[in-house]
Amino acid sequence: MLTRTIKNVVSAIAMALLSHPLALPELRAMPGTSVSDDISQGRQNAITRAVAKCSSAVVGINVTEIREQVYRDPFADDPFFQQFLRRREYVQRYKVHGVGSGFIISKDGFVLTNDHVAGKASKVVITMTDGKKFDAKVVGSDAVSDVALLKIDGANLPYLELANSEDVIVGEWTIAFGNPFGLFDYNAKPTVTVGVVSNTGVNFTQPDYSGEERVYKGMIQTDAAISSGNSGGPLVNAVGEVIGINTVIYSTAQSASGAGSIGIGFAIPINRVNSIVKRLKEDGKIDRNFWTGMRLQEITQEIAEYYDLKQAEGILVTRIAGNSPADKAGLEPGDIIIAINGEQVVNNNDLNLAILDGVVGQKITMTILRNKETMKLTMTLEKAPGGMRD
Repeated sequence: MLTRTIKNVVSAIAMALLSHPLALPELRAMPGTSVSDDISQGRQNAITRAVAKCSSAVVGINVTEIREQVYRDPFADDPFFQQFLRRREYVQRYKVHGVGSGFIISKDGFVLTNDHVAGKASKVVITMTDGKKFDAKVVGSDAVSDVALLKIDGANLPYLELANSEDVIVGEWTIAFGNPFGLFDYNAKPTVTVGVVSNTGVNFTQPDYSGEERVYKGMIQTDAAISSGNSGGPLVNAVGEVIGINTVIYSTAQSASGAGSIGIGFAIPINRVNSIVKRLKEDGKIDRNFWTGMRLQEITQEIAEYYDLKQAEGILVTRIAGNSPADKAGLEPGDIIIAINGEQVVNNNDLNLAILDGVVGQKITMTILRNKETMKLTMTLEKAPGGMRD
């Protein structure tokens, strides 16, 4: 009885305080509303509004991919056994099933995701937040930038607005949407994680499963949790505009289901994505099958001492193929590449970032050291003969 009386007294005091003219506006109930209504409204913020705005345009992606594995006779390259055995190899094809994320960017059904999610898929099924499923067509994909453009048949579909990723502010809120570990399949809703922009303009390369290098330029780093299956989903700002595509994570946590977040994730900036998408809509692909015709060596301390360099920085040209783009540009063995298109080249990563992101027909300006003199040469990336790329 006493306990009930105390509760009634406390409740009466609380209501009196909340209705008092001097009570804080955020605590005082507005006429015609209840305290619980105010509490509910107080839970709404920029993050919840952005989530409500974006969720319906985020999709789960299930893919089936046919991969090939080439098996060769282990003795095929041995000169001794070559005289007795014919060179033999066979190709085994097998299906790989995977999950990822994506998001709709137009009301007629264009969808963005990563190349490593759906770029080589033989079948793509997209699941909407209302549970509807669509077979998707791969309009085009670019392995180097890791961007894929899909299309589903639909009209008046929900879609996301794209931001200007040049305006991203380090420290601003980020919201990552996606399908980690295939959880989208359980209730057709994207998983939402929140963090901040940790860094911008991060550049690195990373090989795919086949060993080909992907080039990640100007990446947006975030501590919003990104795990396996989040790839291809949108990273949005606090007003619900897409600033990037969730793509890469650094993780020490690994299991049979994939890698988990340790708070270091990267998104491809949406401005870079837009430039790739424009080409994919026009041509369905980006022609990166070029060659340079030069062999290169990263500068070591020994090489630096031999060439009397102050620091072990730059790339040494060791060989030039005749009539190659490098040959036509005037490069010679012994030249040291120190910059490409005005960007300093210190090591192989810098070189890969500058050259591997090129396209057939592109001109690149190389700053070199030759006999301790600096000069600039222009090289045009030409179509690789016979599929060769060097």
